[in-house]
Amino acid sequence: MKIGIAGVGGIGSNVAVNLVRSGVDALKIIDFDRVEPSNLNRQFYFHDQIGRLKVEALAENLRRISPNLQIEPMFERIDSTNCLALFADCDLIVEGFDRQEDKKMLLETMGSKRIVISACGIAGSELDTIRTQRLGLCCIVGDFITDCAYAPLFAHKVTTVANHMTHLILQHGATHGKDNEH
Repeated sequence: MKIGIAGVGGIGSNVAVNLVRSGVDALKIIDFDRVEPSNLNRQFYFHDQIGRLKVEALAENLRRISPNLQIEPMFERIDSTNCLALFADCDLIVEGFDRQEDKKMLLETMGSKRIVISACGIAGSELDTIRTQRLGLCCIVGDFITDCAYAPLFAHKVTTVANHMTHLILQHGATHGKDNEH
């Protein structure tokens, strides 16, 4: 199974790490951003990677965990005109966008064609309100209220949501029943 990750910031980079450490061996990661100092408190990047393309830095970090990882990093802005083509070879999509309009576009474009695991409400520090909602082929995880435009992002909540998302992906059989020796 090949997992596509749309956006490799807080959600996308942490889901990717979890998947690789759980035995997933095929990823396509797509983003158009660079690593910034403000990313380091919650994303799987390091200080010496500031300024680098996120997809290249993340691919490097993931290969340090699993040298034989089949990973396809793509420096690309995802929109409604290229979304289907970019993820045509992926069995499941992880939505890791910051902006609500991008999340909506991905869910509307891919949600009837592929399983999409998405996040909504990852800001703030409260963990008790995190839940999962299913909408057709889509599963959305978060508190559904706390927007990063209005509240700070904290590592413990971002990674908790990413962990829940990873659990849903693994439940779907992303490791093809492999024995996990990690």
